[in-house]
Amino acid sequence: MSDLVKSALPGARAEGSVTVEEMGLQGMVTLRADLLASGAAIAGVTGAEMPGIRAISAGQGCHVAWMSPDELLILCDHGRAGAMVADLTAALSGQHHLAVNVSDARALFRVAGPAGPLRDTLAKITPADMSAEALAPGEIRRTRLQQVAAAIWFESATEARVICFRSVARYVFDLLAMSAKPGGAVGYH
Repeated sequence: MSDLVKSALPGARAEGSVTVEEMGLQGMVTLRADLLASGAAIAGVTGAEMPGIRAISAGQGCHVAWMSPDELLILCDHGRAGAMVADLTAALSGQHHLAVNVSDARALFRVAGPAGPLRDTLAKITPADMSAEALAPGEIRRTRLQQVAAAIWFESATEARVICFRSVARYVFDLLAMSAKPGGAVGYH
């Protein structure tokens, strides 16, 4: 059965002013809960501190991203996502919550290159402010990439991640690749 599990765009890669590539299978768990009341339980499962508003924090083999006042996105190994849901469900027993494995409903892209062209590539396709002051490493932003919902965060000054729904992965990849094409530099960032 594991032969059937594939990422949205296996091996997709585009080179331009920055490199765009689909990152393969990624475990993702959406957790809805009272984050203030369940912080200790979540930290116990993930090993990560509760992220602040629009922040992403590293844990034991996972990252925990703040998505809204009552929602987190936990990124982990694809094979660990089911166990993460079970562990969260057990840790939050007796509390109102919802933990769901959404790994196969999402796609994850890596966008990497020089800091200026990287931020310019993203800024051309989103209304969100992509300046280093508005979106620093360690922060995550839910936004739109042209016509579709997405989330963006910077791993470093030269590397960003983009998450979107799997159903629009080809659109997002093509959008990122087109925005990064040589000759399209704007030199704003």
